[in-house]
Amino acid sequence: MKWEILDEQLLYEGFYRLVRYRVRHALFQGGMGPPLSRELLLRGNAAGVLPYDPQRDEVVLVEQFRIGAIHSTRSPWLFEIIAGLIEEGETPEAVVRREAVEEADCEIRELATVSTYFSSPGGSDERVSLFVGRVDSEGLGGIHGLAEEGENIRVHVLPAEDAFDQVANGLIDNAMTIIALQWLQINRERLRAEWS
Repeated sequence: MKWEILDEQLLYEGFYRLVRYRVRHALFQGGMGPPLSRELLLRGNAAGVLPYDPQRDEVVLVEQFRIGAIHSTRSPWLFEIIAGLIEEGETPEAVVRREAVEEADCEIRELATVSTYFSSPGGSDERVSLFVGRVDSEGLGGIHGLAEEGENIRVHVLPAEDAFDQVANGLIDNAMTIIALQWLQINRERLRAEWS
């Protein structure tokens, strides 16, 4: 299958960049389709980790204000896993270890890879590398984050079953966290055996 970029125009540059592309692509029935105009949010790549304590069977989630949820009927403060953007020269594993300290004052001991996926390929280029990380959850909590990045993050430690119930009841409603928690739910017994 072929595609071609006919034109690209930078529309906005701030925390993220927004580019308009004119593209054509091959059709399944053969030939090329007409030119299309599409906007693409250039976010860069991200990495996220769900901290999990296999001895206590607890997960660590963070709560923070999210502009994307500003019109939510519930609240723009979301329960999430720890995550951050991957900077040039940084590995996804290094990002989640750094972010765990910044967002939750938490040390990741081991990492299990969940997946790498496009978060919203209809309009964004972001690819997410997702992990579950072994931690000791004793004493974790409080308010963390980097003030210079506008972060005000509350840390929650809760039984894994409670987190699974929050997903099932729609209280946790962001993709990265849902994917990580459902992966943990499927792989929890194996991880507990490996990490004990």
